[in-house]
Order: sequence, then C-alpha cells, then structure tokens
Amino acid sequence: MDEVRKTCRSCGSTAMQPVLSFGEVPLADALPDRASVAAGEARHALSVVFCESCYLFQIRETVPPETLYGRDYPYYSSVSDYLLQHSRANALSLIESRGLGEQSLVVELASNDGYLLKNFTERRIPVLGIDPAAGPAKVADDAGIPTLCEYFGIDLARRLRSEGVAADVIIGNNVMGHVADLNGFVAGMAHLLRDDGVVVIESPYVRDLIDGCEFDTIYHEHHCYFSVSSVRSLFARHGLTLSDVQHYPIHGGSLRYFGTKTGAVSDNVRRYLEEEEAAGLTRFDYYRDFADRVEGVKARLMTLLRDLKGTGKTIAAYGAAAKGATLLNVTGADDRLIDFVVDRSKHKQGLFMPGVRIPIREPEELVSQMPDYALILAWNFKDEIMRQQAEYARRGGKWIVPIPEPAIITTPAVS
Repeated sequence: MDEVRKTCRSCGSTAMQPVLSFGEVPLADALPDRASVAAGEARHALSVVFCESCYLFQIRETVPPETLYGRDYPYYSSVSDYLLQHSRANALSLIESRGLGEQSLVVELASNDGYLLKNFTERRIPVLGIDPAAGPAKVADDAGIPTLCEYFGIDLARRLRSEGVAADVIIGNNVMGHVADLNGFVAGMAHLLRDDGVVVIESPYVRDLIDGCEFDTIYHEHHCYFSVSSVRSLFARHGLTLSDVQHYPIHGGSLRYFGTKTGAVSDNVRRYLEEEEAAGLTRFDYYRDFADRVEGVKARLMTLLRDLKGTGKTIAAYGAAAKGATLLNVTGADDRLIDFVVDRSKHKQGLFMPGVRIPIREPEELVSQMPDYALILAWNFKDEIMRQQAEYARRGGKWIVPIPEPAIITTPAVS
C-alpha cells in the first residue's frame, strides 16, 4: 500500500507546504503489454510539497520499491549516446583527479547496465555495481562488471564493510532522489566511504525544474528534487561535507554534488547557497505559482495537438521515457491524438505508454510512416534525437518540443 507522508523525507519536519497535485496517474515506467492495457492499470496519487525547514522539494506519496522496481524494469542507460559520453567524461575526470588505480575501489549505486563502470574496468580499476533492477543488473554482470542486485542503504553498507569493502569513490547518478529512505541511503554512503574518499552524486536541479516548468520530471520514482541548500543539510546530518558542486545541462539541468568526510568547502558551494537564498529557493513563495504555470503549459500543448489533429495532421511521439508518460497522462494526450511512440530500446518496443494506450514501436517507423509531426517526449535528449532522425526532418517531418513551452521546430538538426 502507498504511504502518504506527513513529515519531510530529509529532516522529519511537519512544515510542508503543498505545491502541485496530479491526481491519480499510472507508474511512469510501468510499460504495459496488450493484456495489461485491456485489464486496466493501477493508478497512484501524486503530489509535490516543499519543506520549509530544510528546503527539500519532494513528492508526498511513496509507492513501495517492490512495486516500482520489482517488475521488468525497462530503463537501460546505454540506449543514449549522449548519456554515455557524459558519463565517460565524469569517469575519466575522477580517475585523473583522484589518482585511481588497481588498488582503488569505485562503487556505483543504481549502476544499471554498467554503462558508467565500464569506463573504470577498462583501466583495470576495481568496481562494484549495486542496482535492484534484475534486468539491467544481469546485463552488467554478464559484461564482466560485478553487480549486486540489491537495494542500497545503511544495512547493505554495514554488511559490505564487515566483509572488508570500503570505497574510494561512490557514484550515484539520478538515484538519490529515487530512494524512499533518503537518510538511510546517505548514511550508507558515509559508512561505506573511506575517510579520504569522495561521494559524487548527480541529480536534476530543482531550480531548473521550477524555472523551466519541467513538470513532467515529477513521477513516483522521483521522491525528491534537490537544491544545494537541501543537499548541504542532508549531507551534514550524516557526517558528510558538501565540498563542491558543478552544473551540467543533462536531464534539463543537473547538479553534481561532491561529499567528503574532511576537506574545505569550495567557492562554488558558497556561491550557489547565496544565489539560492537571493532567488528565494529557501522560501515557499518561489514555488507558489508553479502549479499555475504548469496548467498554462498543459493547456497550450493540448490546444496545439488538438488544432493539428483537427486539420487532419498525423502525430507520433519520440521517446518512451518516464517523463513522457507523465506528460501524456497529466495533459490527457492519449491514443486519440498520438498514433504511436517510437523508442530505440528493444526492451520497450511492443509495449504501450502507461495510461494512454499508445503503442511503442521501432524508430524506423518514424520515416516509414512519416507522421506530419513528432512530439519529442524525451526532450532532455532532443538534440541527439533530432540528429539521429535527420531523415525524418529532411522528408518534411516537423518536431514538437513540449518543455519549457510548446513549440514546433521545422528545420532539421545540424549534425
């Protein structure tokens, strides 16, 4: 049964202000087959709140992790070329800056199919992946990347330390916001980390989410949306110092947080803290009008899609991403407006977008069927998608980008 929280996931405060509610929606990554579509899918309440005590933006509802990840989890990181390049740059930077070698140990939490850790193993640097999703974990293990198919938290960290495992680097990309037991997760990292080690966590930046109206990144797997202010407080609670922070454009704007047990705080951290205070990220007023702006974007997107459909145009979509499921369900853009979705992942092809009954097909169908318009659901990878599908645009297909404002792009991407 879903839990509806009355206290903050980070600090335990009851001072939480409601920001936005989506009502009841299906799980964004639970892609149904034809039989499941016919039988009807489970729906879960989804709303976001702001903690006035530690400044954490978070969803109120918790779906049990067994429900979220116990099924055939369809997300495989290696599908995105851009993500692979981004992750490789991160790995190579850590190898150089930390002087990693054959005596080091790199642990990745939510290691998926080994997309990042393979950059260390090719340099003979020992690694350990930890991921609860059986499908991606097996792919990594089969590729020679040692992977534990388990949930990470303080209990697993204690067990590993009792077995003599201690990490020089702990990496967690797009995972800290996914865990229901946030404090247990951070406490586990602190326990598993060597005294001179570093924790490197990457998460979408809440300021980019709010300012860019990226409401489709809100779904049940994303329990928390972090700011520098909220992460500093969270880390400190478990003996970690937020020593540095770096911004990257990936996923609509993300921050990479560096946590250590000792060491100085960088000017970057101080600057972000000052900017967040000045911009209002530590006050509820900053988040107050978010729901109204979301409604505006939803209405303008639906008007655009209905107007196109009303004039006889055909519409497909690209990217069976979780954010796409959120976008389609909260706007109501179902199979009456969108004929099909294409995605590169073979694990998603043949299934349907949850809730809206839109079939998922191979990317080649974008050119073979030539819909007049293609809505880019995975807009965080829109440049990569448009480069890969340049033939679609060359033949006259037009792209629709929904976020931060619905817009039609008529020119092909430059390779």
